Amino acid sequence: MQTYYPPIEPYQTHLFDMPAEAGETRHQIYVEECGNPNGIPVLFVHGGPGSGCNTNHRRFFNPSLYRIVLFDQRGCGRSKPYGCIDANTTQHLVQDIEYIRKQLNISDWILFGGSWGATLSLVYAKTYSHRVKALVLRGVFLARKEDILWVYGDQGAAKYFPEQWSALISSLGISKSQKPLSGFWNALFDNDSNRSIKHKKALCQWESCLVKLDSQLTEFDEHKLAQDLSKVIQLYYCINGCFLEGMPILESLGVLKQIPTYIVHGQYDMVCPPEQAWLLHQAMPHSVLNLVARSGHVADEPNILNSLIFLMDQLVESKFCADS
Repeated sequence: MQTYYPPIEPYQTHLFDMPAEAGETRHQIYVEECGNPNGIPVLFVHGGPGSGCNTNHRRFFNPSLYRIVLFDQRGCGRSKPYGCIDANTTQHLVQDIEYIRKQLNISDWILFGGSWGATLSLVYAKTYSHRVKALVLRGVFLARKEDILWVYGDQGAAKYFPEQWSALISSLGISKSQKPLSGFWNALFDNDSNRSIKHKKALCQWESCLVKLDSQLTEFDEHKLAQDLSKVIQLYYCINGCFLEGMPILESLGVLKQIPTYIVHGQYDMVCPPEQAWLLHQAMPHSVLNLVARSGHVADEPNILNSLIFLMDQLVESKFCADS
């Protein structure tokens, strides 16, 4: 079984001022570079939306062979202003990725994205296909209305976790529970800060029971939750259909047919059911689909982690990388 590479630190960090229209909030995007400055460039595209990067995200890649680039998306992690939803759409994020590529003087790169990161990687690749060396997509999220409501509605994962869903809905109250997604969003901005934290805690507990095959109810520190604005970004994207209206992920994929594409998806993923990975694979017949047995959604489950690191080791030694 493969496991994470040893911990590493960045050899360079950046805080890029992103281009902004007149009157628009100017975002600063945190970027870090790790591994070998002369290695094969790979961009880690984090999920959420809203999650940000952490130190383990550097460790999927052989640091002797990869130039590892990580960035926190708008409003996330160490990017500024934290939690900001102004001038924060999928289209902004795509242009941010391209801006980062240019600033780092990278001709083309591998995109490694999980969950929402897989969605964003696909949108970027459809826009800048000539800049993508390969796509590695884990826990595919197609960002359709039904995919969002699978998590935040009563006809999806709620049917598999009825007790936990009931606990979540009861935290909203009768009026807000009629339309759960908008109810969750409004609950984050409750005038009573204690109620707002209570809602955020209930939402985090609901999601924590879905992400792993053997997930248990998780307790969350209320003080840390008060400072954590990741759910603001996440629900903002969800209530806006991830800003993909008129741009369905499964359409216009022909432009990607020359890009080696690898899909790694847990067989028992309860956040993004494996049908989403299957549909993407059907729409991209050249892609390689690996439905990972005895695994859920997150990348650090043993079988998924093993699959991802083995794949990245194979890619860096492959001809299409060696010739670049």
